[in-house]
Amino acid sequence: MTRGQNILRGVVLTVGAVAFLFPFYYMIIGSLQASPDSTPGGAFPNPANLTVENYTDINSRINLMRGLLNSGIFTGGVIVGTLVFGVLVGYALAQLQWRGRGVTFALVLLVQVVPFQLLMIPLYVMIARDYGLADNYLGMILPFAINSTAVIIFRQYFLQVPRDLFDAARIDGAGEVTVLTRIAIPLVRPAILTVVLLTFIGPWNEFLWPFLVTKEASMQPLAVALANYISNVAATAANPFGAVLAGACVLAAPAVLLFIVFQRHFVSTDIGSGVKG
Repeated sequence: MTRGQNILRGVVLTVGAVAFLFPFYYMIIGSLQASPDSTPGGAFPNPANLTVENYTDINSRINLMRGLLNSGIFTGGVIVGTLVFGVLVGYALAQLQWRGRGVTFALVLLVQVVPFQLLMIPLYVMIARDYGLADNYLGMILPFAINSTAVIIFRQYFLQVPRDLFDAARIDGAGEVTVLTRIAIPLVRPAILTVVLLTFIGPWNEFLWPFLVTKEASMQPLAVALANYISNVAATAANPFGAVLAGACVLAAPAVLLFIVFQRHFVSTDIGSGVKG
């Protein structure tokens, strides 16, 4: 590649990065402004107009730390369920021979085309009325505990693992649980990290289901608490624009940090290291 092409690529990537990051920058700046400025000049505010009062104001109304805790419990429960069921089902579909395996995988694919909104009403009736799990963490987690996308990802990764590794372990007397925990799972660590990152975004930003199943403010994730703030409280705030952006910054910060910390793991893989060429 010539020097001119390298320069052009750098310019294009820089412009793309700036365009991608600008909304985050504007959100942070807006959350720190004492007086809102929605003009283009608001992106470069006067330092005298910067303050953290918007954070203290919204925290006094909705308790940001409690909302973060609820979001963390909800998201953590979903991730645990997704990993456990995803690994087990993905391994069974990829490496075990049993009747109905193809039909099961076809059903997993079929679930992908069924929108969650179509199932929301019967799920609400079942969770809230039949199981009595309204205003309960388990009631929030259960509908998301099994993720068909995670099953597909794990299945594809397990299919890439050389079957010779599993056969050799079985010949040595290892059971399927030992094969799964000591051979299969360590070799698909990139898949585990990918599933964790992809799964994290869904429940962390989920609004509609927690809104339906939780009525107590102390049980609501931060996304729901922010929506209630916008609907019921923002009109009486001194700077509703800045307060809402402050809440949005708090909600976005864990997701952004998670991706920054673990982004290098997306391209790493140890699958080929287990077999000599």
